[in-house]
Amino acid sequence: MMVGFVSGLSCVPRRGGAVRTNVASERTERKQALEEKKKARRDISHVRVPSFDKTLRDLELGQLNRNRVSTLQINIGLTCNQACSHCHVESSPSSKETMPRIVADRLVKLTQSENDISTVDITGGAPEMHEQFRPLVLKFRELGLKIIDRCNLTILEQIPDAANFLAENEVKVVASLPCYTADNVEAQRGDGVFDSSIAGLQQLNSLGYGLPGSGLELDLVYNPGGAFLPPAQARLEEDYRRELKRAFGIQFTSLITIANMPIKRFADDLRRSDKLEEYLHLLLSKFNPSTVDKVMCVDQIHVAWDGQLYDCDFNYALEMPVRMPAGQSSEERPEFLPKGMTVFDVEKWSDLNNMRIRTAKHCYACTAGTGSSCGGALAD
Repeated sequence: MMVGFVSGLSCVPRRGGAVRTNVASERTERKQALEEKKKARRDISHVRVPSFDKTLRDLELGQLNRNRVSTLQINIGLTCNQACSHCHVESSPSSKETMPRIVADRLVKLTQSENDISTVDITGGAPEMHEQFRPLVLKFRELGLKIIDRCNLTILEQIPDAANFLAENEVKVVASLPCYTADNVEAQRGDGVFDSSIAGLQQLNSLGYGLPGSGLELDLVYNPGGAFLPPAQARLEEDYRRELKRAFGIQFTSLITIANMPIKRFADDLRRSDKLEEYLHLLLSKFNPSTVDKVMCVDQIHVAWDGQLYDCDFNYALEMPVRMPAGQSSEERPEFLPKGMTVFDVEKWSDLNNMRIRTAKHCYACTAGTGSSCGGALAD
């Protein structure tokens, strides 16, 4: 009996292992299927508006090309302490993607000998949570570059020395604050976020951020809470200054207005409220030709956490990487990197100058009304 019992046990790992392998494979397949369904659900190519390229051709504006790379935008990773409804890269506390050191080192190497680069714009996720954030800030500061941190403000409570680090290294802070009232902020970003954001702004003010003559820039970012375009940036800035100063004593350098992109989580919201097609038609109806030559992709390159290159962070969210020129690849490229063009496939950032920019229907959000970019409105 004992022999038979032991023999029976000896078969369990092999049989169980096969079952576990099959289960894992099925789970992977289900996950992939769900991702494909989600991507199909969010697809806006079927919406009855002309392609962005067609609109450019019809207005004889030509194709959209990059002039030169002067801004290096880095998505350092997707880990974030928040999961905002408008986040087009879908960052969250459960996201584990983060930039490995080999990619961070390559960024520095490419930038050291590049005279055209003047600004490094670091985004995420919450950039401050990522291991390579501080080393990159220190190295780019040594190169004399302007550094921007896209800060969600609430992270300053969780990382107590983060604000001091930013001030000591004269990093420009661009902080998300979609309204100056608690209800509107928390509708987008969650309960308790408004008070935490105000505390973060007060901490930054105490270090000199946003104060005249301090040299420490603090910009706030507004994005609409629904399927409409931002109001006039200058007028809204006056409202922000008045209300934040009156209620909390807060000062800031300038306000940036950004239109919501009809992609990812916001696309889900539009579809649930049956406003996806209506929003795309709104963007098309407000197309402003004077914004086209000012969109951010004409002078920047976006580097994802894994080293892949994109024309902008919206193209990154839609998995539209810069296309690899025929026959171009690098033997230095680590095997784990994606197949699209990466930081290991260029010898200098200026290799990307004059390349055609990939566009799709979401690009109407950058060119509607007064235009929209990471730096705010593009036209009066």
